[in-house]
Formats: sequence, C-alpha cells, structure tokens
Amino acid sequence: MAHIDISEASIEKLITHHVGNKVKDENLILSHEYSNLKNEQTNDYVLKYFLQQFKHFEFYQFKHSVELAMNEVNITVGKMLHLPDTFIQESKNIAKLLYEYSEHPNIKSGELNIVRFNNAMYDGEIVDAVGIFKSESNVPYLKMHGNNHNYEIEHEFGFELKGIDKACLIFNVDREKGYKVLVIDNTNKSSEARYWLDGFLGLIPCSDEFNNTKDVLKITKDFVTKKLTEEFDVTKTEKIDLLNRTMDYFKTNESFDKDEFEQNVFQDSNVINSFKEFDNSYREENELKKNSSFNISNHAVKKLNRAYKSVLKLDKNFHVYIHGNKDLIEKGTDSNGRKYYKIYYENEE
Repeated sequence: MAHIDISEASIEKLITHHVGNKVKDENLILSHEYSNLKNEQTNDYVLKYFLQQFKHFEFYQFKHSVELAMNEVNITVGKMLHLPDTFIQESKNIAKLLYEYSEHPNIKSGELNIVRFNNAMYDGEIVDAVGIFKSESNVPYLKMHGNNHNYEIEHEFGFELKGIDKACLIFNVDREKGYKVLVIDNTNKSSEARYWLDGFLGLIPCSDEFNNTKDVLKITKDFVTKKLTEEFDVTKTEKIDLLNRTMDYFKTNESFDKDEFEQNVFQDSNVINSFKEFDNSYREENELKKNSSFNISNHAVKKLNRAYKSVLKLDKNFHVYIHGNKDLIEKGTDSNGRKYYKIYYENEE
C-alpha cells in the first residue's frame, strides 16, 4: 500500500466559487481571482480544515464508461497539474460541471474551494496535488466583545474546522490510469448524494491491496449473512463460525489465494460453488475486478473487523460473543419447548 504524508503540504493556489442547486434555480457564482488568506494563522487553519480528515487512504481513480479521456474532471485536473496558468479558468469549469450535477432537490448549495497543493508525499516522492472541497454546513457561532463596562455578543455564520462536507484530493501520480484520488463525502446518507462520487467525479476504487482485501471481506460477509440460508440449512452459530474463519484467514496470512481461502473457510464443495456464483455476480453488478491472489492489507482487515460481529443475540436478554470453536456451544429445546444454548468452557475469567 502506498505511503502518503500530507502533513507538510502547502497551498500554492486557492480559489473559491459558490455552487447553488440548479433545480431550485439557485445561483452559480464564479470568482475571477484567487482567494486571499488574511494571514499565516488563517492559512494554517484552512490547511487543517481541508486536509485533516484524509486519514484512511482508500484510493480511487477516474473512469469513464467509454474511455478515460472523456472524464471531464480528469481532463480539467490534468490541465491544472500540468498547465498551471490555466488554474483559474479550469476551476470555473469544475464549478460549472458540479452545478450541472446539482439537480436533486436535496443537494445543498455551498462554497467550492479548489486548491493546488505543493509538497505532498506519495511513496517517498514529493508530488503536487489538486483538491476539490465543497462546504455545505454553514453553522452559527458566537463572538463576544468585551469593553470597560460589559460584553457585546453577536453571531456570525461559518464552517466548523472539524470537518469538510465533501472533498477529493488528486495526487499527480499514475496520470495515464486516472490518477490516485482520495475522497470524503460526509453527507452521503442517501442514494442521491452519490452524485459527488459517481456522477460529478466519476471514480472507481483502485485495484490495490486495500480495496482487494476490503472487497473479499465484504462479499464474504454478504454471502454468509444474506445468501447462504437461501440454499443451505445453516444455524446462526455456524454462520458466526464462517465469519470467524474468514477473519482468521486474513489475520494470519500475508497474501490471499482464492482457492485456498474457499477451502479453509467453507470446506464443503456445494457451499464453495455457491460462493463462487455469488462472488461473480456481485463483482459484475458492482464493476469490481476479479483477483485470485493479492497481498493482504492489514489496514483493511482492521477496518472491516468491526463489521464482522461474532454476536449471537437471544431475545433481548442475552448477547453471546463467539470467537472460537463452534463445537463448544450446543443448541437445544427442553421438555417445555423452551430453546436453550449449552456452552462448554475450561476457565472462567
């Protein structure tokens, strides 16, 4: 996985436009000059606002259904990186394009900041980068002015430093493949909000060890929790055991081998064949590449581990956490028809 360091990145150019909601007849207001940063302290706060959320380096790349050269953001960013004198005009083109994609009534208007950064580090090399940031959540804050007799309290509106609403950071790496891109979308709570990632930017996950690991873990979890019981008589404890074996495989191996993984986790040939069909169908529907072997990303394993909950929920009375051998738990029904689980153990802690 690529090593990224943006702690020393600096702002070379910054321009701000206002992008309204087109379907609501809100305005698109374009700036013709660079934005002014009042002082060095303001510059530091702006850098923090733009970059502090880029902590999990899950890379995307630009794509297009016909050919990469037809992705408009990809073309425009390329000019910004390689023809610096075009920055202001190309930033206007990006704002116009975002305005055209702002056609759902739930899309909020906001300020669009476009930045060219220097001194970003990608795998030990210093590279330039372009950032596209949309600020939508304009919140009130209080200002208190003291004098000799009392305080005057007023309010203004602005953006909280703790988080940008939507952002992408494009590193000047792998231009011919659609660059390396990081994405933030903190208001992506519904399908219409996908306009940022899928419509406006036109991005797909990179085929790297992080995304390869994440894809297999997600596909396996969906298969076990949603598909498996449609074809096989499987108990909840058996499903938890499959999830545990899946996570154990990724935690104890440095590389992934599809055949080895399927044998270790599913073991039964009928279940393996069902998983293969589910995997193929899922990848086709979601346009994911097929990878029979790759290096495992520990970062992806840690991130997905939280989704692999080994919890057996019994009514509202008990939660049983199962982390190991499923043979140490038995399910049954007593003479009164009450269901029960019998648990075997050696030590009590």
